[in-house]
Amino acid sequence: MKDPESRTIFAGVDGRTDTELPEWYRERHGNADPVTFAEAVRDLPQAVETTVAYQNPYTDEWVETERFNALVEPSRAREQARDEDAETDPLFHVPTDSYSIINPVDVYGPLEEVLREETIDGTPLGEVMFGEIRRYRGGGEVHMDIMFDGLEVRLPGRSDPITMGVTSGYDFFGEHAVYVEGFAQDGYCSNTMRSLTDKEVIKHVGDVRNFRTWWEELLAQVELVADDLFEFIRDAQDIELDFSELPFTVTEFYTLLGFPDYLAERAAGDAEANAASPFEIDMWTLHSGATYALTHFFQGKEGASLDQYVRIANDILFNPEGTIERVEQAYEQQLEADGADGSQASLAGERALASIERVSDDLQEKVEQFEEREDALRERFQEAMG
Repeated sequence: MKDPESRTIFAGVDGRTDTELPEWYRERHGNADPVTFAEAVRDLPQAVETTVAYQNPYTDEWVETERFNALVEPSRAREQARDEDAETDPLFHVPTDSYSIINPVDVYGPLEEVLREETIDGTPLGEVMFGEIRRYRGGGEVHMDIMFDGLEVRLPGRSDPITMGVTSGYDFFGEHAVYVEGFAQDGYCSNTMRSLTDKEVIKHVGDVRNFRTWWEELLAQVELVADDLFEFIRDAQDIELDFSELPFTVTEFYTLLGFPDYLAERAAGDAEANAASPFEIDMWTLHSGATYALTHFFQGKEGASLDQYVRIANDILFNPEGTIERVEQAYEQQLEADGADGSQASLAGERALASIERVSDDLQEKVEQFEEREDALRERFQEAMG
């Protein structure tokens, strides 16, 4: 992803906790000097409204309008008043009068309260929380990863866990006011797993909801995913694709799914390196290859441009049948676009499609357990969201 303008590493909800970063996380962030979550949130830019005017081209007079209000960062506005040459522009956005400002403390202040009360194995979540905050666009766009040491999945043969949490963020530019979704980071390889729950989004328009209740429901969802993620991974490890029998390479598998070439090459390289055989690769390893490419080599920015590829990667793990169907359809369209002439070429294409269909048929007996587990998880999500 594009590098943020700044990063802040945090550990512990506030100064009353004595939280240290997990060893695997500290090793990957060098000599990070973490602050508390409360301190990090209160250091984020905020927005206030101020009056907007337009210049009448015939009189050169400035006319105030109530139809729009500028969003500015107050401390930067004060600095600009004292120093006309101040480096940082206080202006974020000029929305219409239907815009509702949601500042970071409005959202994450209630989360702090929940983290002090909710526990894992008898320990308040606020004492085991850690993560990072990333700022873009002058601090008007913020993304953060919040994880909980001990809320995790441990795979056999690995010393580092997959740690669960949420990724959340907001901006002041009229897009999403606030979003949050389930998230995990694999300590073994630093791959991030996004969209593990449905993304919850609050817009800049309308009434602001009760964030405390919102966070309670969302954290309950994350705990449910932690309970089931190991089972999904174990099942995906039992489903192998034999690329020696398929009409495409591992790299082409990812491009058929919709990955751009540069990501497909990175994903394939990681999957082949971590598989017992570069020709027989299970769906968990293929998923891990995709998250490796997205975590370390995606050239776009956080948000919608990343989300489309995250959905593809997650389907490899959570919806293997849908993944194979997508590959089959893309390969068939590729054959049609190539306009293969002659019976020999057509026969080769039919044989290639038949080999993909055999993989799909072999999956059928395992698909039901994925569907049943996903349906049960969705039902529990609904219960958790009240």
